[in-house]
Amino acid sequence: MNIQHKLNEITAHVVNGFVAGGEGGNPAGVVIDADGLSEDQMMEVATKIGLSETAFVSSSDQADFKLDFFTANRRIAHCGHATIAAFSYLAQTGRVPQGETSKMTVDGLRKIIIKDQQAFMEQLAPTYQSSDAWGASGVVLQDVLSSIGLHTNDLIVGCEPMLVNTGNSFIVIPVKSDTILAGVAPDQDAINQISDKLDLIGYYLFAMSPDSAETVATTRMFAPRYAIPEESATGMAAGPLACYLHDIMHIKETHLKVAQGHFMKPASPSLITVDLETAADGKVTSLMAGGYGRSMREMKILLT
Repeated sequence: MNIQHKLNEITAHVVNGFVAGGEGGNPAGVVIDADGLSEDQMMEVATKIGLSETAFVSSSDQADFKLDFFTANRRIAHCGHATIAAFSYLAQTGRVPQGETSKMTVDGLRKIIIKDQQAFMEQLAPTYQSSDAWGASGVVLQDVLSSIGLHTNDLIVGCEPMLVNTGNSFIVIPVKSDTILAGVAPDQDAINQISDKLDLIGYYLFAMSPDSAETVATTRMFAPRYAIPEESATGMAAGPLACYLHDIMHIKETHLKVAQGHFMKPASPSLITVDLETAADGKVTSLMAGGYGRSMREMKILLT
């Protein structure tokens, strides 16, 4: 076994992804040289680390690295902040150079770019599903609004919540103001039930940031289905949001920055950058979401 892991002791690193000015961000577990760990062992390590997600990095014959992601209660196909955390740590420790690299996940191959000490991850072209289509799964728009303590008059005029997928599914919910965003009242059980029915990671709520010179929107993310009551930075949700802003709200920027974590208690301000690629018809064809990572501490995990 690798020198980082001795017998039943696993070395894990806590790395904050999407830090803003070197502070805040979203902590993820990162286990390097995870070859040989079973899925049950990875699940055990992730549960004992106790963070929203942990990335397990191992070798791959199809990409530069294989990444497996686990929340505290289940495997997840992709995780944005844990990807940023893992590749930031790999770059900081000299295991990956500047430029293009790649990851293989249970859901396929994804490009990674290391640029100016930031890590960017590839996401897929978006698909959209309006609330009219949710009825087949036993969900209506009012169910979603009620589960987060919102009314239709709290939404941005002319916009509606929509299920967006760029690799994982989120319901993107547009609200009128930061005040409304700060005051939402999530019913975690109801969100969990709806997320199960629609096969979601969770909800991504946003308000526009007209007074900010840096960010286009500020956000909150709720994913109780994955044991995440609220998360401070979600790269795999910022991608769908950027696509929603571009394709649905017709904000034709291709370089967007999104704030998250400001309304958590305690606050953990995070900054996510999304670069969109578009086709001749203007539709988004792919995207890269990324940011800075900061290594915080090391942990020793004993396997049973």
